Amino acid sequence: QVQLVESGGGLVQAGGSLRLSCVASDRSFASYTMGWFRQAPGKERELVAAISRSGISTHYADSVKGRFTISRDNAKNTMSLQMNSLKPEDAADYYCAATRNVILNAKYDYWGQGTPVTVSS
Repeated sequence: QVQLVESGGGLVQAGGSLRLSCVASDRSFASYTMGWFRQAPGKERELVAAISRSGISTHYADSVKGRFTISRDNAKNTMSLQMNSLKPEDAADYYCAATRNVILNAKYDYWGQGTPVTVSS
């Protein structure tokens, strides 16, 4: 079972940038489709971005297209989310997740503990 650990969250002003990272414990990291989810207080968890096992295919929520970029480095068992032009509505707990399903918006089975992102206006 893969273990996921996120880092990089914090407080940023609107318009600023943050880079989230996720490190996976499993040496078969390249066999997992990976995703970033977020959940704000009182809201449902949503898929923000996902990336295929090879890194060739990506998926983004409409709300973050053009501002966020997901990437992965299979040699280092890491995944990142570069978040630019942050808005107050981007504030949430962000979670790294993994699935063996090849579908990018499939059900994810493994989750990190989350890292908070706060955006001040």
